[in-house]
Amino acid sequence: MKFFRINGARLMARFLDVVEKTGNLLPQPGTIFALFALGVIIVSGIVARFDLAVTHPGTGEIIRPVSLLSVEGLHIILTTMVDNFTGFAPLGTVLVAMLGIGLAESTGFIGAALKKLVLAAPAHLLTFVIVLAGVMSNIASGVGYVLLVPLAGIIFKAVGRNPLAGLAAAFAGVSGGYSANLLLGTIDPLLAGISQEAARIVTPDYLVNPACNYYFMVASTFIIALAGTWVTERLVEPRLPRPEKTGPAEEIQELTPAEKRGLRFALITVLVITALLLWGTIPASGFLRDPETGSLLHSPFLSGIVALIFIIAFLCGLAYGFGAGTLTSDKDVMKGMSKAISTMGTYVVLVFFAAQFVAYFDMTRLGLIVAVEGAELLKALGLVGIPLMIMFVLVAALINLCMGSASAKWAIMAPVFIPMFMLVGYSPEFVQVVYRIGDSVTNIISPMMSYFALILAFVEKYDENAGLGTVIALMLPYTLVFTLFWMVLLVIWMLLGLPVGPGAEIHLPAA
Repeated sequence: MKFFRINGARLMARFLDVVEKTGNLLPQPGTIFALFALGVIIVSGIVARFDLAVTHPGTGEIIRPVSLLSVEGLHIILTTMVDNFTGFAPLGTVLVAMLGIGLAESTGFIGAALKKLVLAAPAHLLTFVIVLAGVMSNIASGVGYVLLVPLAGIIFKAVGRNPLAGLAAAFAGVSGGYSANLLLGTIDPLLAGISQEAARIVTPDYLVNPACNYYFMVASTFIIALAGTWVTERLVEPRLPRPEKTGPAEEIQELTPAEKRGLRFALITVLVITALLLWGTIPASGFLRDPETGSLLHSPFLSGIVALIFIIAFLCGLAYGFGAGTLTSDKDVMKGMSKAISTMGTYVVLVFFAAQFVAYFDMTRLGLIVAVEGAELLKALGLVGIPLMIMFVLVAALINLCMGSASAKWAIMAPVFIPMFMLVGYSPEFVQVVYRIGDSVTNIISPMMSYFALILAFVEKYDENAGLGTVIALMLPYTLVFTLFWMVLLVIWMLLGLPVGPGAEIHLPAA
């Protein structure tokens, strides 16, 4: 048995070395999209020289490739470049949401709220609350990695538990539970925008709501929190050294009076906003419902979800800031919002090239041709339904080991997989859900994940001999269990035929 354990560990180490080296050879995401855009131009010129044509299964239209490697193609590239960029759906939605969330983060509201949640947890629910807090922290970019993960280590150590177990539980929630939440965050409109652009390759006027995965996300939140708790207490913590070997306990810093006052102000704000939202959505004649039909499906409430994220985060950040004294004037407000946008430079550059790639893929008709041929291949193989979606989860999970950014991967995969699955009857919203499962479960074992080095630094604080393999070994049980639990949830969801979000069914309506 010992022989198999040793050789298994060696094989895993070799595999991870290959993954790390392969990932390090990849260029920056923006460069990847620039190369992909250039590749689409070249391929379109080559393919257009052949008599290639497919029949659109929905409309019967004959689809032929359009070459951008020509004078006419050059004209198209020059005249559409700006519109491709400014019209790319994820750009505006993320920037608007980040303005509000950035203020909430800069004032200290999000950090104080997470700290309050964890510190108030009863001892027997401590692990569950930390994993849940990690999942919830995803509404605000990387604050969970920077604040909650080290805080969880300190809290576990203070109560006599191994701090590495606390770090692992928090990291599992923040990163492994990336596609679960009770609230919408910046990633939701970002992915929805990419999905919408991809869906329009098949259906030009298709709309993808940012809340399209909300029902599945809510269910996933409790599944991941419970699974993360079980893994921490039954698999991870029993294998770690006794707490006394990790050094003296650390003092947990309680919330200051100013932080408590700020949270009270923010809580009052949340209650007022919640009352207004309920007033606008629950009555049949609510002012946030569709004024013509009274429906919530295509209402200002759902259509304006990005604006609501901005308003709620902005007002809570404002209330907390003035209550805690972290804001003293409108100058501080503008600085907080500006700081959030100043960190988005890399994202804006990435979006510029991603927008060109997606647009060229659509203009050349290559996306539609690949989708039609791929759909026919799937039908020929007989790979449909649950086996097809499980395979897609595994594909996304494997790709995630070499490319960390969820939006960057989806911008590459969506123009191919969404049209392909649409042509065999699946909705873009459901395909996005399946992708998000695969994208989340291997985050915690991927050296390409942008915060992985930071997590390694936190682990080294308690284990000076820790390395990449230490973190992988610590987090691998979460990946395996999360994958299993999420796949079971997905299968149940498909068997019951439940919508994954408001107005987002699993299957497209029959033509």
